[in-house]
Amino acid sequence: MLTEDDRRAVVRNGSAPERTIFTGVGPVEIQRPRVDEREAVKRNPEHKRFTSAVLRRFLRRTPTIEGVVATLYLKGISTNDFDVALQAIYGEDAGSLSASTVSRLKDAWNEEYEQWRKTTLSSNQYAYIWADGVYFNARIEGDRSCILVIVGAKFNGEKELLAMVAGYRESEDSWKELLLELRERGMTIDRKLAIADGALGFWKALPQVFPTTKAQRCWVHKTANVLDKLPKRVQPRAKTLLHDIYMADTEENANKAFNHFVKAYEDKFPKAVETLKKDRDQLMAFYSFPAAHWKHIRSTNVIESVFATVRLRTYKTKGMGTHRATIAMAFKLIQEAQKTWRKIAKWQQLELVQAGRAFRDGVLVGDSAA
Repeated sequence: MLTEDDRRAVVRNGSAPERTIFTGVGPVEIQRPRVDEREAVKRNPEHKRFTSAVLRRFLRRTPTIEGVVATLYLKGISTNDFDVALQAIYGEDAGSLSASTVSRLKDAWNEEYEQWRKTTLSSNQYAYIWADGVYFNARIEGDRSCILVIVGAKFNGEKELLAMVAGYRESEDSWKELLLELRERGMTIDRKLAIADGALGFWKALPQVFPTTKAQRCWVHKTANVLDKLPKRVQPRAKTLLHDIYMADTEENANKAFNHFVKAYEDKFPKAVETLKKDRDQLMAFYSFPAAHWKHIRSTNVIESVFATVRLRTYKTKGMGTHRATIAMAFKLIQEAQKTWRKIAKWQQLELVQAGRAFRDGVLVGDSAA
């Protein structure tokens, strides 16, 4: 762009004050050139001002170092220990970490989370979904913060975080709102199977949004709920009998083990037996899917295992204060965890599941369609 007298409208105008940028090889002194764009803006108010992609404004650490800071924080290093950790990695000239740096990290994570919530989902991309509500010490309107989480199994066998939002005590309305969000983002076809614990809110909301999705109750949660209603002296034997049910090779054998548990404990411990019996059909749903997938779809462990780390991080920081900070932290930790999630075993069979092919006791039934 030229001025009326044929001069450049954008010109260099000296340099900004020298500043120190901390890099992986130590501190480096850098001066950023100044750009005079007043004439360009005068001629075109919509002129896009120059911004260096190499040396951002206010940059004090290279992206590599910022990544180390984020990773250390996520993995449990307290802010008071950052200086020691950075000096151990990069030497005595590593500098210190201010509270404002951590604050900026949290703000950046929250922005990433908000952008991620708007991404479009493919309605045909997922066969199974896992849902769970996880509680933390952060408070929402006077109550413990509950984060509602949904993870999906893609047809290439990979597991992916689909939705995560703060909810109110796992209520029906909170779950329905989250499921509708999935539909609005593109998941317009009902999933084949949903795996969740006994939260009534989810099971009430699911048929309102995805009416044909089958339900599988989490055996890990169910086992814990049943054992909780038994005296400690009985729990080891009862746990073995429960294990015999969901590890049976056929639904018939599972039902035999189920009936054995009922007969063994219904007279002395009716509450424990009733806790098990009330969800019998939902507990057996996995037998209608490929046997190789059973270890993945019998429980919500894919969510529980990740949030064990999140809870540990919460403990390390003595609580994160707000649900906004809690969700941002959980989101980043799950992003890290996704890199190590195992694929669904024999994931090629997911295409058969999606096509409606029938399975009995985990085995494909001839050429019949479900």
